[in-house]
Formats: sequence, C-alpha cells, structure tokens
Amino acid sequence: MKRSLQGQLLRALGLTILVTGVLAGMVSFRFAYDEGEDFQDDTLRQIAALVDTEFLRHNNGLGLPIDRDIDPETRILVSVLPSKQVTWISSGLSAGFHTVQGPEGAWRVFVRPGTRGKIAVAQVIDARDDLALHSALWTLVPLLLLLLLLMVLVAHVVRRELAVLPRLARELDHQSPEQPEPLRAQAIPAEVVPFMLSINQLLARIRTLMETQRRFIADAAHEMRSPLTALLLQVQNLEQSAPSSLSGRIKPLKEGIVRTCQLVEQLLSHARSQVGSTQWVPVSCFQLGRTLVSDLMPLAEARHMDLGLECPESLEVVSDPQLLLLILRNALDNALRYAPEGGEVTLRIRTEGPCCVFEVEDTGPGIPEDEKLRVFDPFHRVMGSNVSGSGLGLTIAREAAQRLGGEVSLQDRAVGSGLVFRYRQPLRRDFLFGSDVDTVEKKSNDPILFSPQPPLQTLKNP
Repeated sequence: MKRSLQGQLLRALGLTILVTGVLAGMVSFRFAYDEGEDFQDDTLRQIAALVDTEFLRHNNGLGLPIDRDIDPETRILVSVLPSKQVTWISSGLSAGFHTVQGPEGAWRVFVRPGTRGKIAVAQVIDARDDLALHSALWTLVPLLLLLLLLMVLVAHVVRRELAVLPRLARELDHQSPEQPEPLRAQAIPAEVVPFMLSINQLLARIRTLMETQRRFIADAAHEMRSPLTALLLQVQNLEQSAPSSLSGRIKPLKEGIVRTCQLVEQLLSHARSQVGSTQWVPVSCFQLGRTLVSDLMPLAEARHMDLGLECPESLEVVSDPQLLLLILRNALDNALRYAPEGGEVTLRIRTEGPCCVFEVEDTGPGIPEDEKLRVFDPFHRVMGSNVSGSGLGLTIAREAAQRLGGEVSLQDRAVGSGLVFRYRQPLRRDFLFGSDVDTVEKKSNDPILFSPQPPLQTLKNP
C-alpha cells in the first residue's frame, strides 16, 4: 500500500495540534483551579476581616442565622467559635485556613481571632471547583474553536503547497515522448527543486538521445535517396532499351527499387514528423481536404477507386497544417492501397463538441481486432496482406497526432466491410493546453489555404 505524504503530514500535524490542545486544556484547568482556590481564600479572609464579634453575639452568641434558601455551594457561613449552630467546626482550630468535613462535604474554613473569641468563615469546597471548571470552560471553548480552525487552515495550506506535485505529474504526462521539454520552475517549493532539476536533466539527456537518433535516420535516408533515384532512372532507361527477353527480369528489379524509394521517403517523413516546432495557426479544413484529394487522385484513378471529400466549407481548426497533412495523407494512402480496386475511400471532416474529427473510411477488408493496436508499431504489417509497403504510414500518423495533442484510432465500418481511420483534435488550442499557453503568432488572421481553386461541397472522381 502506497503511503500518502499529504496524509502523513495531515495526521502528524493534526495529532500535534490535538495533543497541544489537550495539554493546554489541562494547564488551563489547573491555573483556573488555583485561581479559584486563591479567590475563595481571599473572599473568606476579607469577610472575616469585616465581621464584628459584637454583632455576631447579638443572637445569644449563636452567630448569623443561616438562610436555607441560598444555594449550599455558594452559601458562606460566619460564626463565632464555639457555635451551637455550626457544631462541626471545632473551637480548637488555630488561626488560618483549614479543610473540614461538614454536613454537605468538605468545607474551606478560615479562622481569625477576635476581641471576644474566634471568628470562623466557611464555604463548601465544591464552590471553588465549580468556579475553576466554569473558568476553564470559558478558556477552553475558544481554544478548541481556534484549534479546529487551525487544523482546517493547516490542511488547506498542506494541500495547496503539495498541489505542485500533481501539476508536475500532469506536465510529465503531457510531455511528447519524442521531444520532452523541461518542467517549468513556477511556484516550486525549495525542497522539490532538486528533484525537478534531476528530472529536467534526465529529460534533456532523453531529448539529446532522440535527436541524435532522428538525425541519424534522416541523414541515412537522405544519403540513400539520391543514389536510389539515380538507380531507378538507370533501370527505367534499361527497361526501355532492353530486349523483350529481359523485361521479366528487369520488372522485379524496378519494383524493388521503387519500394526502397518509398521506404526512404517514409523514413524522411518519420524523421520530419518528430522534429521542428509546431506552428499553431487556423487551418481551413475544406481546403486541406481538397488538397489531399487532388494530390492522391492519380493513385485513386490508377486503381479505379472513388475518392471523395465530405466537409463543411467554413470549418476551421487551430493546428499545424504540415503535421495535419502528414496524418491524413498517410491515412488516405493506406486506404487507397489496401482497399480492393473499384472500392471507395471517403475523407470526412466534421465537428464533435469542442473537437474536430477527421475520418478516412474505406471499403477494404478491414483489420482484425487483435491487430488494430499493433499496426501503429513501426514496420508492423498485417499478416496475409499482399500489398507492398514499409509499415510506417500509421506510425508516422500517430506520432504527428501526438505532437498535435490529438488521438488516432481504427474502427470497423458501421455497414459492410471496411475500416475507418479516425483522428480527433480540439478545434481550439485552449481546449488542449489551457488558456495560459501562448499561440504562435501569425501575420494574418485568415486561415491557411491549400489551393486557389473555387470551393466545392463534395469532391468525387468520375
């Protein structure tokens, strides 16, 4: 079971406050008890000093009459010793204070010698205890209220100060695995700074390692592109001039070089999708879709496929246009290659709450359920597929989507066979990162356009 630092602090501080409150209450009661004792003794002494023995003996030497209606705990008895009324006070008591057992319990008695005898002033000790308890309660009640308020304030302060830890955890969760950024040192307690600096150093090392790996892949792919292109041209020239008897041997060679060229291009796209800053600008979804359909129309016509676009003309999304093109181009290219000839592929763009949804729907064979997550792994290809490819298209799309803060998924078509590639991203950047994140400035407020052609609602190839 994981221990909670916040819970431990609250328990420790709460126990400390509780023990402190109990000790303060005990000390307060003791002080109040001592004060009550002193108050009772002072009262008895002052009354004894004011009483005249001649006045007390006016009642045949019996002292002051006792009023039975007065509360016994607050009643004060004054008598000349020896007394016939107060027989339980011995006339042999010396001057000063004494504790004597009387008819109603223990009594506090003060004896003072007078001109014609001893004067005894007495009061029940319970009166002193009641006074001490009353004083202690008046002291303890505000103290307990202050302790409760203190516990609430301590809990609030602890939660507020430790809230920086979940914030740092959320920042780490939102880090791009390809381009980790250092954590922001804003309102960080001094005790957390070393921990945060160590994490930032680790993130910097990871970033350097990833950049080195991407640079190597990009450089290697770039170095391979030129010789492969030249080799492909030579094979094409050889194919045109070679006798028909060699055509069967040249064709597999040419197809292999074409596949290698495609792999190199995808490696370059893969490297480009992981580097560079993200440019957040308004993007016209309709113009974006029309550009994609126009670029991929030759492939659709070569395979006799129906390639269409469904998108509102006014729909816009704040995104990086190049990364968005990369995601949808790879999804459309996969759909056009894996769907059977004569099939249909539709790019559908719509809104869903605060998000923009891009869907590429095809009429192909689909993907088995257990393969739908694995197809996003680099170089993974579905078993039984006869289509040539590198297995990088969906990997590139997912990594570009992660940089944009969106999510990609694969679903079966609702009706008939086929697959739906789905990319979902917030329409505005503040839904994704919060309002405190700056947006890349742009000279014009107009959305990014991809084609000067007139707007159309739906594009379909004949």
